[in-house]
Amino acid sequence: MTDTSLSRLRSLSAHAPAVPLLVDVSRTCLATHARTSDPLLLEAFPAAFSAMAALEAGAVANPDERRRVGHYWLRAPELAPEPEIGRAVEETVARVKAFAADVHAKKIVTEGGGRFRNLLLIGIGGSALGPQLVADALGGGEDRIRTFYFDNTDPDGMAREMDRIAAAGGVSQTLVVVVSKSGGTKETRNGMLLAQASYTAKGLDFGRHAVAVTQDGSDLDKIARRQKWLARFPMWDWVGGRTSQLSAVGLLPAALQGIDVDGLLEGARACDAATRVPDVARNPAALLALAWYRETGGRGQKDMVVLPYKDRLILLSRYLQQLVMESLGKEKDLSGNTVHQGIAVYGNKGSTDQHAFVQQLREGVPNFFVTFIEVLRDRRDGLPSLSVEEDVTAGDYLHGFLLGTREALTEKGRGSVTITVDDVSARSLGALVALFERTVGLYALLVGVNAYHQPGVEAGKKAASAVLDVQRALLAALRAESGLFRTAEEWAKKANAGAETAWKVLEHLAANPDHGVKRRPGADPFSSTYGVG
Repeated sequence: MTDTSLSRLRSLSAHAPAVPLLVDVSRTCLATHARTSDPLLLEAFPAAFSAMAALEAGAVANPDERRRVGHYWLRAPELAPEPEIGRAVEETVARVKAFAADVHAKKIVTEGGGRFRNLLLIGIGGSALGPQLVADALGGGEDRIRTFYFDNTDPDGMAREMDRIAAAGGVSQTLVVVVSKSGGTKETRNGMLLAQASYTAKGLDFGRHAVAVTQDGSDLDKIARRQKWLARFPMWDWVGGRTSQLSAVGLLPAALQGIDVDGLLEGARACDAATRVPDVARNPAALLALAWYRETGGRGQKDMVVLPYKDRLILLSRYLQQLVMESLGKEKDLSGNTVHQGIAVYGNKGSTDQHAFVQQLREGVPNFFVTFIEVLRDRRDGLPSLSVEEDVTAGDYLHGFLLGTREALTEKGRGSVTITVDDVSARSLGALVALFERTVGLYALLVGVNAYHQPGVEAGKKAASAVLDVQRALLAALRAESGLFRTAEEWAKKANAGAETAWKVLEHLAANPDHGVKRRPGADPFSSTYGVG
């Protein structure tokens, strides 16, 4: 990996000129002759291209859930397998833009007749990460609306966000967008209930401030209909949460913020066209998937460290964590074999990480490869940057740190990928989203896993539900014997629960005033007793 010549770069890079975007894998373990000798290119990739074409044409690509996978239709509705799907996509985009325009023009107003100045987005996972990325990357002082988020079920976190909303004019000036595909996501449900309580406490009708993004007929859809919310926007069975950014999930908050949603869609569409080419050498996503495969041994043997050298892209690593890890982290392959696939993703931003984990990246355990995001334009407004030395600006320093870090890693045999865009714009961000979506899809086909389901997430939800069942049983036992204090082991027997889980639950209950549980300290934390009354 010592050959870093321009000829190697030319041989191991792919360009999407319509974006524009360049993927450079010349500093990975790929050989320059890979296109003619790598069996992946001769056998696996043709099959992957064929499967991807079938997916876009409407084949069932999520066999476990018997679902089609249609996020590519969101930016090219004419490709949808049925005309009614294409029309639904086009109508939704038009409705999103019209709704946002009406809010901005004060045709849709608060209960008191004023302008909506704030937006509270309630969602979790893909329902929040994508919108947050876009809002942070493309937002600024010119935003038409200020954005706030409930993206967890943490009471303290939500209370803090409500404090920020209060400082920004309060809930009376705040539009709430609740996003849940199933309509039954507990974290989102909890956030909605807390928000609703805040409006009720102010004597306001929550429905006159609320919008739902959900599947037709879901629990959330029914609530929105019953309470006469301002609007309802669709989520479709063929769009997964982590690939929903260019549906109403992401487009609605972006449009309300004043972000160019057409640019997001156009950038993704242009990148889709470039990554649809059935030639690895000319396909940025395919070349990237090949680099992932070779760098990780096709088994996730190395982590991916994402380093965007741009403050506006600081949330990109969080977004990619879900997209990559939820899509590729699978126990079983499509044939039912145990494979334990996946690629772990972490990162922050450069050059902040020059002073954090780059030391280990260069000299520590070589269990990673880096994905650098290079943004050529220093300032979004196009204005010149201040010179900090003769013929050197702060932006020059940032670019120098990127190239220097890349070189320092190459010297130690550490692989890296560099993805270059001209700027951080709606078009380029849409292209980055599309690039990684396609790369994930192709890589999943190479290793034979279903990229579009998430059984581990569902297992976590079931386990959480089981813990809450234990809590209910414990509370029932404590209340039935009010005034009696027993150890966690004793209450566990009464509730027919595991002792460790019972102790953890009782410790949490006793630390909070909600259920009236008291704790009497013992000789150590595990011999404490608990009771009510």
